[in-house]
Amino acid sequence: MANRALALFFIMACLLVNGSVALTFSTKLIHRFSDEAKALLGSSRGGNFSAKLWPKRNSLEYFRLLLRGDVNRQRIKLGSKYDLLFPSEGSETLFFGNDFDWLHYTWIDIGTPNVSFLVALDAGSDLLWVPCDCIQCAPLSASYYNTLDRDMSEYSPSLSSTSKQLPCSHQLCKLSTNCKGPKDPCHYTAEYNTENTSSSGFLIEDKLHLASSSGHAKPTYVQASVILGCGRKQSGGYLEGAAPDGVMGLGPGEISIPSLLAKAGLVQNSFSLCFDDNGSGRLLFGDEGVVTHQYTPFLPIAGKYNIAYSVGVESYCVGSSCLQETGFQALVDSGSSFTYVPSKAYKTIILEFDKQMNATRISPQQYPWTYCYNVSSLELPNIPTMKLIFTSNQSFLIQNPVLSDSANQEFVIFCLTLLQTEDEYGIIGQNYMMGYRMVFDRENLRLGWSKSNCDDISKGKGLNPAPPSDGSPGTLPASEQQSTANTQAAEPTAMAVTTTSTSSVAVLSYQIPYRFCILTSFLLLMYPFST
Repeated sequence: MANRALALFFIMACLLVNGSVALTFSTKLIHRFSDEAKALLGSSRGGNFSAKLWPKRNSLEYFRLLLRGDVNRQRIKLGSKYDLLFPSEGSETLFFGNDFDWLHYTWIDIGTPNVSFLVALDAGSDLLWVPCDCIQCAPLSASYYNTLDRDMSEYSPSLSSTSKQLPCSHQLCKLSTNCKGPKDPCHYTAEYNTENTSSSGFLIEDKLHLASSSGHAKPTYVQASVILGCGRKQSGGYLEGAAPDGVMGLGPGEISIPSLLAKAGLVQNSFSLCFDDNGSGRLLFGDEGVVTHQYTPFLPIAGKYNIAYSVGVESYCVGSSCLQETGFQALVDSGSSFTYVPSKAYKTIILEFDKQMNATRISPQQYPWTYCYNVSSLELPNIPTMKLIFTSNQSFLIQNPVLSDSANQEFVIFCLTLLQTEDEYGIIGQNYMMGYRMVFDRENLRLGWSKSNCDDISKGKGLNPAPPSDGSPGTLPASEQQSTANTQAAEPTAMAVTTTSTSSVAVLSYQIPYRFCILTSFLLLMYPFST
């Protein structure tokens, strides 16, 4: 009877409080690099711990480790599978100069079995397309060109076991005008700024072969499902040396490769391009840059961010003079060989450049640029520096604003590689990106840059260091770790340790569930106490 009375009393108590009785636990939060944390690590590792590896408070290493922890937690929270991805043949980009219209290229593999394509890297468009079941395509034999050591390829969906024709009912086919029914193949026509330059065909879903590598680890190979254009017919510049084997669109639209990889959860919604003066570079998907990066925000076009990567230029500087009324909105476009400025700003810039250039101006017909100079090879001129001031008041120094050509042993020709456009927008082309690691941070809607020779980021080395070995203060025992969401870079990180102290830093309250209360009472009724 006693247990029945106790059970009835317990039920009444549950009904009265209706589950509002609170059970309180407390935790003490201590900093991950505090003396207490160091003592915990030392005891948990049985002496296998070196205090020399503990970072000095507020040192560069101290903040580096904090920042790395924040980045890793943020990556876990967002659920990306890989730190970085790049084409399976390597992250290297190639530059062939005038032979391939001054654009940068990379080799990619598509389909099953995989077929290789040399595609131009274009941040100014969205679609990946390759020559496919050709009606009108550029020559693909290496012998047709001066600089290739291997043939290019033609894609055929029928030869790939993983290819699927995209139907008109697919959400990415909404722009097609040739659809008569939902099961019809989705046709595309991609038109580019260069006059009469286009690619047309139909859309295919297939596998893009990628790789991921961190430090000295062996690469992990990934097959990502992407949408690509089966380019049956090309015109204009695509038949005259520009991108004969296709284009990889890196733009902000939902059909671009960065968009598809991020949406699939494979990498962060960001990528980087790095071009150097030696004709090579790097392409990395998921690259969010480094601490030393400078940033300026992307600006919307017609209220949208998915049309193009656009930034605001407050002024253009020549030498020490930052010129008034030289501001403009610019598209950041690696598919544009050179940089263009709206006419009004262009006239102001070139007049100031000519004024500061102590050399004889000439007008050689073999160059597309208006401002060229003939100088003695023995007395090279002091070419004025040029830089852009972005809306965020960040300075972007143009590493090499001129192109030089040795006319003969006695003279050298220098040309300012800046062109004017009648359009409202300017274009920051790939020639102004030289010497920089350009990060297109699509997640945070900003453009980042830092000086780089591109070798320092080969295959992702140095981007996100591997977890430290045993003895390093970088990680805690699993039982003592606490993931902290939304922690800002370089802010102190805390770890939670169970304690009985009533004066804890943080107190968490957990209410007893009402159903648990009733269940406990039922068990008291069913099982009498032993006496």
